[in-house]
Amino acid sequence: MKNTLSRRNFVRSGAIAAAVCAAVKTTPVLAQPYGSHNANSPIHLGLASYTFRDFDRAQLIGFMKDLNVDSLNPKDVKDHLPMDPQEEMQAVQAYADAGITLHAAGAIYFRKDEDEDIRSKFEYCKRAKIPVIVAGDPDPETLPRIEKFVKEYDIRLAIHNHGPEDKIWHSPLDVLKAVKNMDPRIGCCIDVGHTMRAGTDVVQAIHEVGPRLFNLHMKDLTDFQSKESQVPVGAGKMPVRDIFKALIAINYKGYVDLEYEVHADNPMPGVIASFSYMRGVLAGMGYGEKGK
Repeated sequence: MKNTLSRRNFVRSGAIAAAVCAAVKTTPVLAQPYGSHNANSPIHLGLASYTFRDFDRAQLIGFMKDLNVDSLNPKDVKDHLPMDPQEEMQAVQAYADAGITLHAAGAIYFRKDEDEDIRSKFEYCKRAKIPVIVAGDPDPETLPRIEKFVKEYDIRLAIHNHGPEDKIWHSPLDVLKAVKNMDPRIGCCIDVGHTMRAGTDVVQAIHEVGPRLFNLHMKDLTDFQSKESQVPVGAGKMPVRDIFKALIAINYKGYVDLEYEVHADNPMPGVIASFSYMRGVLAGMGYGEKGK
């Protein structure tokens, strides 16, 4: 089932997801039904479009409607948010027509320490009115130049940590150390899976990063030593409730974006289970999902 997942297959995926949910150990996963919102919740769930990297934009929009998710962190993959200005604006219009908010973009990679290259990335987000760039692996020597554009465009930069394989940005604490004396609009995108694999307590990291946390990528693992152990959120060891509590404690205003990186050809069972579980955790904490 490559990139042809139909609505009938979506329903079938829901049945599979229900079986996944039944295996989850803690908070009742289905306590928060799709479609319900609670404006009093301090947590807003979103989606990283990389989750649906094998599917085109029209399919992605359809799946988001089925999931009742209206907040997206798009990436230049497939036709989700192309770098070409004309194609990008077509995508932006399609999302607007579908009632989908673009709250961040990335990961976007800064390969060159050159004004022209860096400016093109900020123009890309400016055109789409996206307030946060999720930056993948910028060289520390490039940060002072990037900082100039952060100030010029008033667009926040959230450096994404990539775990023990990353030569520079293993954990959010590495990011914080590098940017703590820079413009306050330069900070972190905490990837909870990569953070735990780097040997950093993700709850502690959230508290330490505090106001420099601009985006969070949610996933789950059964083994914090293994990148390949990813499972639907709630089926592994990730302390989801404690993560939410830490975000509330620091008054986090950004998004918790599901980034489900396995089963790329048919991610919906895991995606359904993940959102069901997170909504269930929020319901168990006395919240629904945050509305617009």
